[in-house]
Amino acid sequence: MKYAVGFQLYEEGEEPFSQIVYDYRQSISEVFFAWQDIPSGRSVIATRNGYTDWDAQRRTEEELQKIKSLGIKLDLLFNANCYGEQSLSKSLENKIISVIEYLGAIDCAVDIVTTASLFVAHVVKKHFPQIEVRSSVNMKLGRVNALEQVADLFDSYHIQREYNRDINYLKKIRSWADANGKKIIMLANSGCYANCAGQIFHDNLVAHETQISMQKNADDFNPLVCRRMLRDREKWHTLLQNTWIRPEDINNYEGVVDVVKLATRMHALPGMVVGAYARGYHIGNTLDLLEPGLGELLSPYIINNQAFPEDWFTKTSKCGRMCEECNYCKSVLQKVLLNTVGGKKN
Repeated sequence: MKYAVGFQLYEEGEEPFSQIVYDYRQSISEVFFAWQDIPSGRSVIATRNGYTDWDAQRRTEEELQKIKSLGIKLDLLFNANCYGEQSLSKSLENKIISVIEYLGAIDCAVDIVTTASLFVAHVVKKHFPQIEVRSSVNMKLGRVNALEQVADLFDSYHIQREYNRDINYLKKIRSWADANGKKIIMLANSGCYANCAGQIFHDNLVAHETQISMQKNADDFNPLVCRRMLRDREKWHTLLQNTWIRPEDINNYEGVVDVVKLATRMHALPGMVVGAYARGYHIGNTLDLLEPGLGELLSPYIINNQAFPEDWFTKTSKCGRMCEECNYCKSVLQKVLLNTVGGKKN
């Protein structure tokens, strides 16, 4: 399996991301990244609360050049959920053109652009027909008719996360993709809730994070559905009902998806995540592989990745996701939940 991994700009004393890519270059085919302070699906790179790291661009360029020299494809992200008043503007079009042209001029030619914006997809298709245009996972495209509706704009699709565990349906998507010359990508380690009621709200918050951070905001509300849910231990089993795929089960997707995406742009230990999926196994807390991980909310308990039953993948990949009618994940939680104080189960 080949992986697309999310670029992370290292801080002083940290391992450069280019070194992680080098170490696992046999398993990595793509690196996706946002450009400086342009809104994307994660926090901006260079500026925090008005303070700009003016050296960030130079270090980013050096890292991308090293990665590109390894023969790894570069995937530029314009995947913010909203670009505000610029969403259909010539200004945004010019910004897209200038960034892509600049990266090409410094030996960081863009191979792929991933976006949640139909307008951005149109701009890239219009000005850079050689670049692969890919739909963002945040677009939640999962049904064939949805893929067909924008087939003129996209060459590849991040399939809606909620279909990750429906292996038979993904094979149908694969057949459609093959017949139409498209590629299919799966995000394997999202820690977000399946069918999250707050996803659109949260994605819009991220898109406007810079402006929001400059406001005096209410301090008595947590906008993250997952964190609110996990305050109640009786709901911990919902973590198992989400969309992530363990490294041990990735082999089941060979020939079904073209590339597996690993979210590592904000992860504290990106090398650990990439290594686990490249090896095909992980010893430790399953939640440590995910972004967001949410592991601290269960402390001192962990989800022991080695304790999953043998039928875990078979059961969860064909269950139909009727979670309200099933107790399987509740029963599995009793087997995998480990109290790290004393090493006892829950």
